[in-house]
Amino acid sequence: MSEAGHAPWWMGAASLAGAGVLNALGATWRIESSGFQTWVDGPMSGGRCIFALWHARLLPLAYTHRRRGVVLLVSRHRDGEIIARVIERLGYLTVRGSSTRGGEASLRAMVALAGGHSLGITPDGPRGPREQLKPGVVALASLTGLPVVPVAAADSGAWVLRSWDSFRVPRPFARIVVAHGDPIHVPPSLSAAETEAWRQRIEAALHEHTRQVRERAGEAA
Repeated sequence: MSEAGHAPWWMGAASLAGAGVLNALGATWRIESSGFQTWVDGPMSGGRCIFALWHARLLPLAYTHRRRGVVLLVSRHRDGEIIARVIERLGYLTVRGSSTRGGEASLRAMVALAGGHSLGITPDGPRGPREQLKPGVVALASLTGLPVVPVAAADSGAWVLRSWDSFRVPRPFARIVVAHGDPIHVPPSLSAAETEAWRQRIEAALHEHTRQVRERAGEAA
């Protein structure tokens, strides 16, 4: 559900090329996954959830979870349109916007789709601070009743971009470890203090889960 608007003429070709490069790169990775099957089949197995992942580790997860109808929240920033188009070619649905600043419409759209899809959100995006969880994922979990599942990917070697999040692009033939953490069930109708408590709980769980995955992969600091 990305918004085409007045996209440049080259956007379609660029998104096709981007999806092709990711598929080709991903085909070379040596992927080890755990906790995967419980969640990736979505409504077919009753395993719908909200995947929570740090923005820097998005790329291998975009590959491993492709073609399963997951709904991703993609920012309205300038680079958001090309990202949305690339991941849609990989079989994702997208909602454009933010889970925090002016994001009420985006949250409503995600809630509306939660009845038939798993959702995905990078709670430190779109511009950081890096690995600091924003409260939008708590609101989304509280409204939908879906559990938050921390998910992380780590690698044996990657190109690290000079971006706000030190975005990682695993190298060809890298070992990739993907793991899903224990589901976190957020209750409905939270007060501000309760929302903050759940925000801290999910952030701590995602940090710890990411640490464990990095250790398993032997990822350098």
